[in-house]
Amino acid sequence: MNESAVRLKPVVALVGRPNVGKSTLFNRLTRSRAALVADMPGLTRDRHYGEGRVGSHPYIVVDTGGFEPVAKDGILAEMARQTRLAIDEADAVIFLADGRTGLTAHDREIAALLRRTGRPALLAVNKLEGMKYDVAVAEFHELGLGEPHPISSAHGDGVAELIDLALAGLGLDDDEEAAENADPDAPEAEFVPEDARDHRIRLAIVGRPNVGKSTLVNALLGEQRVIAFDQPGTTRDAIEIEFERGDRRYLLIDTAGLRRRGKVFQAVEKFSVIKTLQAVEAANVVVLMLDAHTEISDQDAHIAGFVLETGRALVVAINKWDGLDEEQRERIKREFERKMRFLSFATVLTTSALHNRGIGPLLKAVNTAHAAAFAKLSTPKLTRELHAAVEQQQPPRKGIFRPKMRYAHQGGQNPPLVIIHGSALDAVPDSYRRYLETRFRNAFKLQGTPMRIEFRASHNPYVD
Repeated sequence: MNESAVRLKPVVALVGRPNVGKSTLFNRLTRSRAALVADMPGLTRDRHYGEGRVGSHPYIVVDTGGFEPVAKDGILAEMARQTRLAIDEADAVIFLADGRTGLTAHDREIAALLRRTGRPALLAVNKLEGMKYDVAVAEFHELGLGEPHPISSAHGDGVAELIDLALAGLGLDDDEEAAENADPDAPEAEFVPEDARDHRIRLAIVGRPNVGKSTLVNALLGEQRVIAFDQPGTTRDAIEIEFERGDRRYLLIDTAGLRRRGKVFQAVEKFSVIKTLQAVEAANVVVLMLDAHTEISDQDAHIAGFVLETGRALVVAINKWDGLDEEQRERIKREFERKMRFLSFATVLTTSALHNRGIGPLLKAVNTAHAAAFAKLSTPKLTRELHAAVEQQQPPRKGIFRPKMRYAHQGGQNPPLVIIHGSALDAVPDSYRRYLETRFRNAFKLQGTPMRIEFRASHNPYVD
């Protein structure tokens, strides 16, 4: 294939010390609100990827956490490691500084590191709305990264010119010339439409803080992609990561831990909770992680209840299973059956994300749950199963009338929706609805997904 027919998207990394406006610039470049933004240093911690576009040319932009190059341990060192990884994989780097705070020793350390990497780097001086540019950027010349570029990521001033400069020389301007000189007999590159991404399994990992969600994400990816730290609340944003396993494609979503409402104090944490709930609603399958070393709490049940309410397919992973003796394992199993009996449709697995155990069976259960959530249910088979269920156990009477069920058909997917037609169906009790759900689930082998049953009674022409 002609090399010019396939072109990788260039990668632009945003780096800088905490609270200089990297996430605000990320949201503007990606035309989204994907990154959390607040007037609080250290909000972003993991690498956050998004797609920007200049004309018809797409590129990847990477938001990073506040960079502390000299940090030796703790969460700051993990954030610095994530930023270094972003710099290593970038084609160009935009180094953001704060024009209102002025040049700092921290800025000098980052500039020295960027010069050593040899990566193409642009210096952008942010937050200059309403200020005299030439005066504000004068002191930043001493960083030795070329001409400082004044911008305002909040207002968009100078942003378009900045990204044009960052992408200059990365091959985007050569597309037309390459097309003119291309071999006319060479096979064309396969066109992949934007909506092809919908074929990915959107997999959200949820649970209380410190149950091992980020560790599981890293185990699935086989690399230290997100910060996994023994400190509750390490993850603050919902981080989306694409990966492939076998012939399946996934969009993995690492989410912030969900604490009880009474313990959510900071506005930032409230936004993190909102992002997590949005990730659940946007997912195809949810993995609910529980900590085997702590008792199953009411908060675990609340999270499971929200997943069930949204109708998402579910796999339960009881993590940190290694190190427990047989008595402790039996205790956690009994506790789960007592507190989570409403999740009888879900596959329950034991894992050790830290030691990479149970990962294969977990993905297999995810694939099964996804297939069940999007299963196509035959109308004749649904109707036959409905009649068999009624023959075995009729719905109870209400007064002198007994509900009559004539036929059933599928009304939706994710979760599967079965619509039953008949008469006097408003009298069907919830217990009978659950009985029908069990029959349909067993008949179609719908493991891992909740179901919805909707009754539609035909109009009685003599009711008036």
